[in-house]
Amino acid sequence: MPLISVRSLAVVAATLLVTGCGSSLQPQQTVPPPEVGVVEAKSGSVPLTQDLVGRLSATRSADVRARVAGVLLKRVYTEGSDVKEGQAMFEIDPAPLRAALNVQLANLASAQATYTNNHVAAERARSVGAKGLLSKSDVDNAIAAERTAAAAVQQARANVETAKINLGYANVTAPISGRSGQQQVTEGALVGQSEATLLARVDQIDPLYVNFTQAVGELDSLRAAAAAGSVDLSEQNKAKIDLLLPDGSAYAVSGTLDFSDQMVDAATGAVSLRGIVPNPQHRLLPGQFVNVRLTLGTLKHVWLVSQSALQRDTNGAYLLVVGADGKVAQKRIKADTLRGDNWIVTDGLADGDQIIVSGLQKVTPGKPAKATPWQPAPASGVAAAAH
Repeated sequence: MPLISVRSLAVVAATLLVTGCGSSLQPQQTVPPPEVGVVEAKSGSVPLTQDLVGRLSATRSADVRARVAGVLLKRVYTEGSDVKEGQAMFEIDPAPLRAALNVQLANLASAQATYTNNHVAAERARSVGAKGLLSKSDVDNAIAAERTAAAAVQQARANVETAKINLGYANVTAPISGRSGQQQVTEGALVGQSEATLLARVDQIDPLYVNFTQAVGELDSLRAAAAAGSVDLSEQNKAKIDLLLPDGSAYAVSGTLDFSDQMVDAATGAVSLRGIVPNPQHRLLPGQFVNVRLTLGTLKHVWLVSQSALQRDTNGAYLLVVGADGKVAQKRIKADTLRGDNWIVTDGLADGDQIIVSGLQKVTPGKPAKATPWQPAPASGVAAAAH
């Protein structure tokens, strides 16, 4: 077996030495920090809103009823039209009522004639009695007959007034102004015989009430926040109400909070609230369900943070920020309310914090990151138009 020469071994060793030294002299390559999109935290005031479900009702409702007995002759309004207070709606046959009035007028005339006769007799009795030519008993009887006749006149006048009122009820009028309902009784029917028959209904629908409930726990939290100074409720008595219709469109006119109950419903643990909303175009109808956005006050010194920036774990919500040293830090925050595409952060942030919105999957707390201003992605329609 041939032996390797000493010279060959020296050449190999020198080659390995040169290769090793060359590799050790090359500079090590460093990985650049990941690039992330950030927004600067800026505090401000935002309206304190709550989204609830409500139901509309008329501010005033009145039944149109037959207040006297008789045959319904005709309807003198158009069903579903707007009527004014005092406007005629139905007519009940007035002939029997007019005859009853005539009877009472005749009774009044008779009572007045009787009173006149008794009055003359009483005056004569007083004159003769004063001369001692008539016994005191006879004088007293004449005066008593005069008083009885006077009372009969008063009763007859009251009967005439009642008959006039009943005759007036033959013309059934609208008790309030509003939208008239469907006719409940047809012409020719006998109404008001044993009870005041319902003929129609009138609802005042401008403005309308919107009735809804709010959990008592939310009200307690609101009062606690107001006491701590983080919520401004100076306009609470004028809390604004905005409606969202079932098709998702916003109702153009805002309303105000009108009533807040002082009792808590034991079954639901909620408090009944009521708002009043103008309805000049009669677009809203009683009984309709709507989404209610209630603005009770103003949240002070809060931050609006994009949904894509907020993360949660078993300990709660947190954000990742790029600190002044260029490293990523985790900040625990308090965010319980969502407004549009943003969370309302009430605690845990400071003005000037660089909040990471995009590139969250690239970074780790404690590691460096390169912060660049973040811009929201354009809507699909805008992007299509750009191409």
